[in-house]
Amino acid sequence: MFLEKTIRENSALADYAVYAHQNGLIRPDSYIVDVDTFLCNAEAIKKEADSHSIRLYYMLKQLGRNPYLARLLDDLGYDGAVVVDFKEAAVMMENGIRIGNAGHLVQIPESMLSSLISYGVDNMTVYSLEKARSINEAAGRLCRVQNIFIRVYDDCDMLYSGQSAGFHISRLEDTVRQLEALENIRISGVTSFPCYLYNSECGDIAPTANLNTVLKAERMLCAAGHDNLITNTPSATCCRTLRLMAERGGNCGEPGHGLTGTTPLHAQKDLEERPCVLYLSEVSHRFQGLSYAYGGGHYRRSHVSSALVGRKLDSMKKAGVIPPSDESIDYHFGLDCQADVGDSVIMAYRFQIFVTRSDVVLVEGLSDGQPRIAAVYDSLGRKKQ
Repeated sequence: MFLEKTIRENSALADYAVYAHQNGLIRPDSYIVDVDTFLCNAEAIKKEADSHSIRLYYMLKQLGRNPYLARLLDDLGYDGAVVVDFKEAAVMMENGIRIGNAGHLVQIPESMLSSLISYGVDNMTVYSLEKARSINEAAGRLCRVQNIFIRVYDDCDMLYSGQSAGFHISRLEDTVRQLEALENIRISGVTSFPCYLYNSECGDIAPTANLNTVLKAERMLCAAGHDNLITNTPSATCCRTLRLMAERGGNCGEPGHGLTGTTPLHAQKDLEERPCVLYLSEVSHRFQGLSYAYGGGHYRRSHVSSALVGRKLDSMKKAGVIPPSDESIDYHFGLDCQADVGDSVIMAYRFQIFVTRSDVVLVEGLSDGQPRIAAVYDSLGRKKQ
């Protein structure tokens, strides 16, 4: 999905990935992250957001909940992490990372509420009264007042499978009254997902019906006396999306794939952000006319279709990729070529590292021609070296 563009815009990353693999510095089933370009992307997004007074919570689950990158984003002035689930919250807490929003896609379990509130989280998203009451009780025991976002939806909104949740907009007024009766929480914002999304028909990022619902909820909350609200409108946050937010609505984004230049729009157009992640593997064996590379990093929505195979970037050959079926374990990727055992294999596709068993290799110094491996983490944010 991103292979040709990554080679064109960031050949230094590809060249180093192959060199490091062939010299035993990187093992197969590794995602290689060009930290220099990652930071350039992050700076461009932050500058655009600041020009429109838009708050930014960064999303790092696609990069394996990586605390090293989180610290760099904190240093750039981002407003903290949005943790996709409670396990990511635990990783960020263990590493002293600021948490801007927790509970959006996955609510915080009862047993973690007190520790998270005690640690300090700017906002917790809720989509049930039961969870709001639990947060209120935990905050009360700690003599705290916890800010919360209300997640809302309407009948025509987009809800991804496995993410079904929210307060229906038609019942929002009653919901707000019940929340206002809880003394240890404060309504600080409203949210939904996704509010902006790549639209293949128009070839651009566009608002979804969810955005209209969030803006309607914002107006209702303001009318009820809740001011200075954070209107959190995530998905596909990048410089292009931030300009749309300034026009269409929302004052809080969540850059994730924007930070790595790998939103679906980046696959179609040249934007401010450049791709900075490659997947590296190695030819394991040949079987019945095909070659097979080590797997472990497959994501079923990756749209992977091609790879480069060989031992030096300038002589690598392009091969079609045959990913494992969704019902199978991804022990290997198939390649429609005859390659030598030990050849390097590089791919670039849509990734979600936290659902893989891959390593994350952070490379610094590519921008000044002195690349070095800064650190290696597993797919869940634990440092390996």
